[in-house]
Amino acid sequence: MKTLIFDIPNISCHHCVHTIQTEVGELEGVQSVTADAAAKKATVVFDAPATEEKIKELLAEINYPAAAVHSPN
Repeated sequence: MKTLIFDIPNISCHHCVHTIQTEVGELEGVQSVTADAAAKKATVVFDAPATEEKIKELLAEINYPAAAVHSPN
Protein backbone atom coordinates (compact mmCIF):
# COMPACT_ATOMS: atom_id res chain seq x y z
CA MET A 1 0.00 0.00 0.00
CA LYS A 2 1.33 3.41 -0.97
CA THR A 3 0.16 6.86 0.13
CA LEU A 4 0.87 10.02 -1.88
CA ILE A 5 -0.22 13.63 -1.49
CA PHE A 6 -1.04 15.48 -4.70
CA ASP A 7 -0.89 19.30 -4.67
CA ILE A 8 -3.84 20.43 -6.82
CA PRO A 9 -4.09 24.23 -7.23
CA ASN A 10 -7.46 24.02 -9.08
CA ILE A 11 -9.41 22.76 -6.04
CA SER A 12 -11.67 25.60 -4.96
CA CYS A 13 -14.91 24.17 -3.56
CA HIS A 14 -16.82 21.16 -2.27
CA HIS A 15 -17.81 20.23 -5.83
CA CYS A 16 -14.11 19.97 -6.75
CA VAL A 17 -13.49 17.77 -3.71
CA HIS A 18 -16.43 15.52 -4.60
CA THR A 19 -15.35 15.18 -8.25
CA ILE A 20 -11.76 14.28 -7.33
CA GLN A 21 -12.80 11.80 -4.65
CA THR A 22 -15.35 10.14 -6.94
CA GLU A 23 -13.24 9.96 -10.10
CA VAL A 24 -9.94 8.94 -8.50
CA GLY A 25 -11.77 6.59 -6.12
CA GLU A 26 -13.07 4.62 -9.11
CA LEU A 27 -9.54 3.93 -10.40
CA GLU A 28 -8.71 0.26 -9.92
CA GLY A 29 -6.32 -0.21 -7.00
CA VAL A 30 -7.24 3.01 -5.20
CA GLN A 31 -8.21 2.29 -1.59
CA SER A 32 -9.10 5.82 -0.45
CA VAL A 33 -9.06 9.44 -1.60
CA THR A 34 -9.31 12.45 0.68
CA ALA A 35 -9.37 15.85 -1.01
CA ASP A 36 -9.13 19.15 0.88
CA ALA A 37 -10.20 22.40 -0.80
CA ALA A 38 -8.59 24.64 1.84
CA ALA A 39 -5.21 22.91 1.59
CA LYS A 40 -5.59 22.34 -2.18
CA LYS A 41 -4.37 18.75 -1.75
CA ALA A 42 -5.61 15.22 -2.28
CA THR A 43 -4.26 12.24 -0.35
CA VAL A 44 -4.53 8.94 -2.20
CA VAL A 45 -3.90 5.47 -0.75
CA PHE A 46 -3.44 2.84 -3.45
CA ASP A 47 -1.98 -0.46 -4.60
CA ALA A 48 -1.35 -1.92 -8.05
CA PRO A 49 -2.64 -1.68 -10.67
CA ALA A 50 -2.97 2.03 -9.74
CA THR A 51 0.24 4.03 -10.09
CA GLU A 52 1.30 7.61 -9.41
CA GLU A 53 1.38 8.21 -13.17
CA LYS A 54 -2.14 6.82 -13.73
CA ILE A 55 -3.51 8.99 -10.91
CA LYS A 56 -1.77 12.09 -12.32
CA GLU A 57 -3.11 11.33 -15.80
CA LEU A 58 -6.66 10.95 -14.47
CA LEU A 59 -6.40 14.21 -12.48
CA ALA A 60 -5.28 16.03 -15.63
CA GLU A 61 -8.15 14.48 -17.64
CA ILE A 62 -10.73 15.79 -15.16
CA ASN A 63 -9.10 19.28 -15.14
CA TYR A 64 -7.40 19.01 -11.75
CA PRO A 65 -3.73 18.57 -12.74
CA ALA A 66 -1.31 17.89 -9.90
CA ALA A 67 1.34 20.60 -9.48
CA ALA A 68 3.48 18.37 -7.24
CA VAL A 69 3.41 14.96 -5.59
CA HIS A 70 5.00 13.96 -2.30
CA SER A 71 4.81 11.28 0.35
CA PRO A 72 3.24 12.08 3.74
CA ASN A 73 6.50 11.47 5.65
